[in-house]
Amino acid sequence: MKHTMKVGLALAFATAMTVAARADITIATAGPMTGEYASFGKQMADGAKQAVADINAAGGVLGQKLVLEIGDDRCDAKEAVNVANQLAGKKVALVAGHFCSSTSIPASAVYNEEGVIQISPASTNPKYTDERPGKMSFRVCGRDDQQGQVAGAFLAKKFADKNIAIVDDKSTYGKGLADETRKYMNDAGKKEVLDDSYNAGDNDFSALVSKLKAANIDVLYVGGYHTEAGKIVRQMREQGLKTILVSGDALVTAEYWQITGDAGEGTLMTFSPDPRKNKEAAAVVDEFRKAGVEPEGYVLYTYAAIQAWAQAAAAAGSTDAAKVADALYKGTFKTVIGDVKFDDKGDVKLPGYVFYEWKKGNYDYMDTQ
Repeated sequence: MKHTMKVGLALAFATAMTVAARADITIATAGPMTGEYASFGKQMADGAKQAVADINAAGGVLGQKLVLEIGDDRCDAKEAVNVANQLAGKKVALVAGHFCSSTSIPASAVYNEEGVIQISPASTNPKYTDERPGKMSFRVCGRDDQQGQVAGAFLAKKFADKNIAIVDDKSTYGKGLADETRKYMNDAGKKEVLDDSYNAGDNDFSALVSKLKAANIDVLYVGGYHTEAGKIVRQMREQGLKTILVSGDALVTAEYWQITGDAGEGTLMTFSPDPRKNKEAAAVVDEFRKAGVEPEGYVLYTYAAIQAWAQAAAAAGSTDAAKVADALYKGTFKTVIGDVKFDDKGDVKLPGYVFYEWKKGNYDYMDTQ
């Protein structure tokens, strides 16, 4: 009886060791999966799911399969901290997130304290890396001081003789981008005629439209998200204004056109060079489209964040956060958005921002000459 028990325990122990040796690696993406910015959460989830599927099909990471957790922060700072704590409690090795700067920044404190690599696909506020709490925070997107520089110089040159207004939604992202754009536009010798702000979630912009009409505004720069920007441009057209709306990378979603309809025609925005056009991304883009997913906006940036982490873990021979972070600083990673290399602050070294124009329901590069 004792012998049988010993054999049973030995088998159980051996089985447990085998299971442990083959344990899955849990990673996560986190962003606004619900709420008014959920179209961006879907972009992130789509990118993460496909990256995990493709990496697993190629053998996983260090011989182990990836399992994906999805966190919903609704673009709310307090909820982002809750999500970060939940994911840290699940011992995730990576969080490809968050989306909003106002959520990535507070969440980063949790990840750095708990030893979790965070690579944001989309948070562009400079403070995310300039004031980061530790070396676990990275991003594969650009920064708003870079985006604002491109936008400000463009506005000053392209609309030198036009009346320009600048408004923002008071958010970390929106106000930060508007401030940077204003700064560089002013530096280039162009002064705005009107400054104003609104609240994220507003639906009625009649008071703002009246101010724009009274000031004969030709160009409106919006520091904010696609939902409010879309409502603003629609209400401008309803009031007979032909004012051109210009904004940033938070308009890179088909949902913008769903809000505006034809009123969105001619909207201008800044975004990084479209990764869908990269030769390196062609096969992955085809995969998405065959699955009925258009890899717009931050889909491929989320995919790339997971690619970079997976390659760094392979180089480190470990998923230990400190070792992977060191590998992220040292390496150059082949991704769908190009060769990714991080500087000592965790910012990515990639081509800068360019201008796009919305036409007939789609955005594409515009000629800025």
